[in-house]
Amino acid sequence: MRWEFEPGHSAAEFCCRHMMVTWIRGHFKNVRGSLEFDPQAPDKSSVRAEMDGAAVWTGEKDRDEHLRAAAFLDAGIYPKITFESKSVDVLTAHEWRVNGDLTLRGVTRPVTLKTQYLGQWETPYWEGGADRGPVIRAGFCATTVINRHDFGVSWNALMDRGGVVVGDEVYITLDIEALRKK
Repeated sequence: MRWEFEPGHSAAEFCCRHMMVTWIRGHFKNVRGSLEFDPQAPDKSSVRAEMDGAAVWTGEKDRDEHLRAAAFLDAGIYPKITFESKSVDVLTAHEWRVNGDLTLRGVTRPVTLKTQYLGQWETPYWEGGADRGPVIRAGFCATTVINRHDFGVSWNALMDRGGVVVGDEVYITLDIEALRKK
């Protein structure tokens, strides 16, 4: 079955250590993508997701501009961040490992998304002020951890006693709501 992400209800969050003591979180709203998915055969699933690098939001304007710039995402040169699955390992009926390629800053590396299927439900679908439903919605949550240096994101600044401003590991969470296509 073919499904399309509902961008207004699909997002990505990331967090990374800051100044050695806390976490800074950022978001990408309106994640777009599609998947082939049958809950009876999740091992045959495939997914493709895309987000706009310039749409990064952390709640702090200067930091957002720094993240969009060449030191981090270089969104002017590499506007899209993408993920394309290669295989799915079924762990349980609702938990899988989705293996695929993440492309960030023009660098493609394999990653594994620990994915949870949250189920599906028939719902209304509002468009243009009217209910155009019903539609079937499915929900998914996926997590992974990457090393930002693997994607050429290496900006940092040293602090006293050997500390750094930005940690190496980036924790990523994807929340996806998909609509089944007829």
